[in-house]
Amino acid sequence: MTHNARYYVRGNTAEGLVNYFPSNLHGSEKVIALEHPSEKLKTAVLKQLISHFEKNDQIEILLSPNGDDYLDGFIIREKALAFITNAVKIKDTTKFDLSRYVTDSSTDDFTEAKNKYREEQQSAYNDFETGLRVHDDLEDIYIAEMDFEKADRLTNTFISHLLQGIQKKGRTAHEYHRLFGTNTPHGIVNEIPHLKEKFSNVYHVKGRAGTGKSTFMKKIGRACKQHGLDVELYHCSFDPGSIDMLIVRDLDFCMFDSTDPHEFFSDRETEATVDLYKEAVTPGTDEKYANEINQINGDYKSYMKKGLNHLTAAGNHLESMEDHYTFDKKQVNKITEDLMTHI
Repeated sequence: MTHNARYYVRGNTAEGLVNYFPSNLHGSEKVIALEHPSEKLKTAVLKQLISHFEKNDQIEILLSPNGDDYLDGFIIREKALAFITNAVKIKDTTKFDLSRYVTDSSTDDFTEAKNKYREEQQSAYNDFETGLRVHDDLEDIYIAEMDFEKADRLTNTFISHLLQGIQKKGRTAHEYHRLFGTNTPHGIVNEIPHLKEKFSNVYHVKGRAGTGKSTFMKKIGRACKQHGLDVELYHCSFDPGSIDMLIVRDLDFCMFDSTDPHEFFSDRETEATVDLYKEAVTPGTDEKYANEINQINGDYKSYMKKGLNHLTAAGNHLESMEDHYTFDKKQVNKITEDLMTHI
């Protein structure tokens, strides 16, 4: 069995539900979209297909922002093949309707649960958006104490060392956009340990809000791309305009924002730390603004908690919707067999 990759292409954020699937279709010649209102049915079919392919193929599993019980799809690069659910909403796909195997439901209580699900999701996004605006005040504190020239020198030095001795490729590099985690009905989740475990060069980026962690990674990613190297940019699931992880496979390299709520510490000899607070912020800033920082942290986290509570409620309504559908392993096997004839 091969080592499967796991990441997200959709996420619940302060900008609503984001979808980064298109950039991940690079090289895929056939994309099959499973169509049905039941996310659990589509997930059961996807898992059955994964069990078939993973014996011989490297698979990229697309996790779902709806939680561990769901999947958004998977990609097999070597076969230029992808299977997704219609929830991902991508054009130019081969549609495969599952309603001929499991009947759709259109009862009044199903419609009511669906409406409540959407309402709770939107309420979550509204709270995340408010939390982000509050969080901006935290960034302002550190930006005012930031030495940007020092940060630029640090970035340029890092890029020089990273690309030293690496021959520039005469090709147009590709940029993949993803998330390593997101906000779900079960809380904040991430796949960082899984994503970083295979790399020989791993950097934990430490710092504070507004100290340029995202900018640091964006500039490094841009330099690698200009060098002809494909890059993977993993967006922040709070503020998707920010980057929380950079992977460059040709360099055996992974770098990520290692601060709350996804803080880790170097646990291997091949892992190192870059601390932008120590390197480029006026010493004593934390202490100088301690009261303001604590107040802002408390305020924005309260909105995050409210948003997560709304996602939990949305998840409960999704379960109510799923209760309208019943299917068994025999039906899933039949769907899988029929799907295999379309490949």
